[in-house]
Amino acid sequence: MLGPTGSGKSELAISIALAIGGEIVSCDSLQIYRHFDIGTAKVPGHARRGVPHHLIDLIEPGQIFTAGDYKREARAALREIAERGRIPVVVGGTGFYLRALLEGLFQGPARDPALRERLAEREQRRPFSLHRILARLDPGAALRIHNNDKNKTIRALEVRLLEGKPISELFSRGRDPLYGFRPIKLGLNPPRALLNERLDARAAEIFDAGLIQEVRNILSSGVPPGAKPFESLGYQQALQFLNGGLTLAQAIQSTQLETRQYAKRQLTWFRKEQDVHWLEGFGDQGEVQSQALSIVRESEI
Repeated sequence: MLGPTGSGKSELAISIALAIGGEIVSCDSLQIYRHFDIGTAKVPGHARRGVPHHLIDLIEPGQIFTAGDYKREARAALREIAERGRIPVVVGGTGFYLRALLEGLFQGPARDPALRERLAEREQRRPFSLHRILARLDPGAALRIHNNDKNKTIRALEVRLLEGKPISELFSRGRDPLYGFRPIKLGLNPPRALLNERLDARAAEIFDAGLIQEVRNILSSGVPPGAKPFESLGYQQALQFLNGGLTLAQAIQSTQLETRQYAKRQLTWFRKEQDVHWLEGFGDQGEVQSQALSIVRESEI
């Protein structure tokens, strides 16, 4: 189950899981973190309707979790679910995690903490300088990676500097695609104007629901403001509000704008996925749920 944020993936996944005896495996790079609940739109327990959810609240905010870690944990969850005679329903908006799960990852160089620290320090001193360097050293990677995505930029530069080759040339190395399962890909593609309206409303709602207090609580528990999940939309703006850099209205408006832009990037990524059954609507709409279930049942024949 793929699609942009706010398109109703969770609602659709739960409806399908209930119909086919499924369990949900999250494919979300933020919902793996404990304590970050409101801004990551985790489905609360009562709304899961008894459907088991996996790979949510998996690690503490200070822990490092890579796409390779996700591939390992998600594949283990898929096999454990299947061994019990249930059907895994993978749902989420992190395209790179989905690709790692289905296609595997190239065998690139191990992380170099010292190099990564130097690169991060440079980026802090001169914002967006790493992406400009990447554009010179690996133009193909720079085109695929948004200049705001510091983590992917650092990884692409790390590979280029350690291997002496662009990361794009290394993608064919020893991939290990998922076996033993026949994926059925469903994608949500709601009307853009209506999606933007929902995203704007949801951004305001997460602040009304207590995002600022959640951030205060997380910080008071000892989690540093530099922890990776604080880089995500909503949490960035909440930190800026608490630091006096934004008013509450500005924090909400910034979250709304950047969330709309993020949803557009997600759709661009997912459009490159092959064999996706695209559904023109939101996942909480009855007709979309019926259409999705028909596709699943026809594909099982």
